[in-house]
Amino acid sequence: MSKVVVFDHPLIQHKLSIMRDKKTGTKAFREILSEISMLMVYEVTRDLETEEIEVETPITTCKCRVLSGKKLGIIPILRAGLGMVDGVINLVPAARVGHIGLYRDPKTLEPVEYYCKLPEDSDKRELLVLDPMLATGGSASAAINFIKQRGCHHIRLVNLIAAPEGIARIQKEHPDVDIYVAALDDHLNEHGYIVPGLGDAGDRIFGTK
Repeated sequence: MSKVVVFDHPLIQHKLSIMRDKKTGTKAFREILSEISMLMVYEVTRDLETEEIEVETPITTCKCRVLSGKKLGIIPILRAGLGMVDGVINLVPAARVGHIGLYRDPKTLEPVEYYCKLPEDSDKRELLVLDPMLATGGSASAAINFIKQRGCHHIRLVNLIAAPEGIARIQKEHPDVDIYVAALDDHLNEHGYIVPGLGDAGDRIFGTK
């Protein structure tokens, strides 16, 4: 079973409270999402491997540690996942960025991939799949499936807010994928929105509603 990590850092919780407020405008919403994403990825990457090297300072030489092992890849789920990319890139500028786009077939109601572009060496990277909201888990699970079909198996899912229903689906369908969230909310309403949530993240990021 994959692990679920809920970040209770005071700065993350403070900023999330501002994002939940319906009076928060598009500009502030977008900026704070980027800030929270940076704070979250700081914790998500806590267990990355390092190796020791020797560095010459202006005074002498010393032993230091640098990242080793798998490099990072960032895969936002379009479109709302784009709002998390800048925050992650600001902290890990060497990370490669891919994109995956999905839509729901109106007849089958199943997610359909319409776009997927991953870094060429994605199978050798630790991939962070980004999406602010984990509601039913359908889109996230489908995105992870499509990524796995391309030979990638080192995947972590990073969400701002999750519902128990979404967590349960990812754990059932992808028990090898750990989930990182800033908040685990109560439930989904009859329209599939997370309660209490923050509304439609994509609309609030891009000002389309």
